[in-house]
Amino acid sequence: MALLRRPNQRNRTRGQSLVEFALVLPILLILMLGILDFGRAIFAYNSVSNGARSGARVAIVNQDVDDITAAVEAEAYGLDGVDVTFDPNVEASPDCPSIGCVIEVAVSTEYVPATPIFSQLVGSITVSSESQMPIERVTP
Repeated sequence: MALLRRPNQRNRTRGQSLVEFALVLPILLILMLGILDFGRAIFAYNSVSNGARSGARVAIVNQDVDDITAAVEAEAYGLDGVDVTFDPNVEASPDCPSIGCVIEVAVSTEYVPATPIFSQLVGSITVSSESQMPIERVTP
């Protein structure tokens, strides 16, 4: 008798799976959006890090702040409001900038998650990176 089913029992299992899906769907969506926001945060950090490295490469041969900022902004694409700090006096030597002095380029930006849930939870995050290199050529 176990092989015979009543016709209304099949309809009940369809309704049960629909309810289970409706309960699990919001959790899956929040998880997927969290993964996307985390990926965007990693992208922002990598862009800022690459921008600091690129700005330091320019700064070791050309100490013009406008050129350093242009190199950082070219490398840190997709980010708004990138702040660039150039410091040629890292070693606190009075004769810097001169060949061999260490320069530092610091880049920072504010990352805001795209998902409203995570935006309210964590707010904006400051993403920053620094790069230090010795000066190879001094420009007048």
